[in-house]
Amino acid sequence: MTALLRVVLDQVVAPTASDLTTASRELGRALVRTAPAGCAVEAIVPAVPDAAGTLEGAVPGLASLSRASLGRRELAAAWQLGVAPGIGGGMIHSPTLMAPLVRHDRVNDNDQTVVTIWDLDAWERGAELHRGAVTWQKAMLKRAARFADAVVVPTHAMAARVSELGAFGDRVRVIAGAAPAGFAVPTDEIGRRRALGVPEGFVLASGSSSPSARVGDAFGAVVAAGLDVAVVVIDVPEGDADAVTALASASGLSSDRVVALGALDDADRGALLGGAVAFVAPSRLSAFPWRLVEALAVGLPVVAVDTPVHREVVWDGGALVEADPSDAGSSTSSAAAALGAALAEVLGSTASVERYGVLAADRGRAFSWFGAAERVWMLHADL
Repeated sequence: MTALLRVVLDQVVAPTASDLTTASRELGRALVRTAPAGCAVEAIVPAVPDAAGTLEGAVPGLASLSRASLGRRELAAAWQLGVAPGIGGGMIHSPTLMAPLVRHDRVNDNDQTVVTIWDLDAWERGAELHRGAVTWQKAMLKRAARFADAVVVPTHAMAARVSELGAFGDRVRVIAGAAPAGFAVPTDEIGRRRALGVPEGFVLASGSSSPSARVGDAFGAVVAAGLDVAVVVIDVPEGDADAVTALASASGLSSDRVVALGALDDADRGALLGGAVAFVAPSRLSAFPWRLVEALAVGLPVVAVDTPVHREVVWDGGALVEADPSDAGSSTSSAAAALGAALAEVLGSTASVERYGVLAADRGRAFSWFGAAERVWMLHADL
C-alpha cells in the first residue's frame, strides 16, 4: 500500500507571493524526487482552472491531485475559520501556513498536519501590511498552535521567536529553504543586464521603501565606503520605485546611480548576481533571507547586518556587522557606517573579493531543496 504525503500547493496554481511560489514548487519537486520506497506525493489545491496542467509542468511526478471545492481566497477564509470541507486527512504538509488546521487523530487515524512559517511579518511589521493579511497570518498561527502536529521554520532564530508566540512545545522544527534547484548565473547574463538597464559592477540589495527593509542603510553604506558604483535594488513593489530613489537621495547617493527593479524571474536574478560586486543585506526582520541565500549560492560576496537570522544563515560565508537597533536607517546611521566599513574592506582588493566569494560559495552549498525534502519525509515518519 502506498503512503501518500499530501502537499498543499495552492501557491503553485494560484500564486500570491513569488517566494512562496518558488518554495512550494521547489519543495514539491524535491519531495517527489526523494520519496522513499512505497511513498508518493499528492497535491492539494484550490479550485482553479487547469490546475492539473499547471502542476504537471511545475511539479512533475505527482501521484494524484486533490482539488478543493473552493477558490483560493474562499479556501483561505474557510481554513482560517477551521472549515475544511472535502479535504480529508492523511499526512498533510504545507510549505506555508495555508493548511486545513482542524482537529484530527494522529494516533488512531494516522492523520497529521504540518505547516511552514517563513517570516513573522504580521508581528514585526504589521503596520506596513494589509490588515487582512495580518489578521489571517495571526489567526492561522493560533490554529497551528492548537492543531498542527509540527510547525516548520527555516532557522533556529525563528524557532525561538515562534515559540514565544504560542504554546508549541517541541513541535517547532527547523528546515531551511534554498535557492531554486540549478540556480546559477545564466550564459546570457550580459544581455539580460542590458535589457534590465543596469550597469556592470554594482552593489545589489533587495527591499522597498518601507522602514523595516532599511534600504536606506544599503545606500548609506555605499556612500560611507566611498564607492563610485551604482546600487541596484530588486523586489521593489509596484509604484514604490520613486520612494526608493528618494531614500537614495536622502542618503547622499545621486538618483542616476540607483536602479529600482520589481520581482524578477530566476534567470534575471542570476544575471544581476553575476554582474554585482557585492550583496548588502540591511534588514533585521525575522524572515528567511531568500536573496541573500541566492547570493551565497552563486558565490557573491555578502555584507549583512548581524541579526540572529543573518548570523545563522551567513555563518562564516560573509561579513556580519553590528549596528545600533534604534538608529534611523540613513547615511549617518550606525548600520550604514558599519556596513560601509565592511563593504570597503570586502572590496578593498582582488584577493579580498576572491576570498569572500569562495566563503560565500562554500556556505551556499549548505542549502538544498533535496536536503529539505529528505528532512520533511523524516519529520512525517517521526510523527
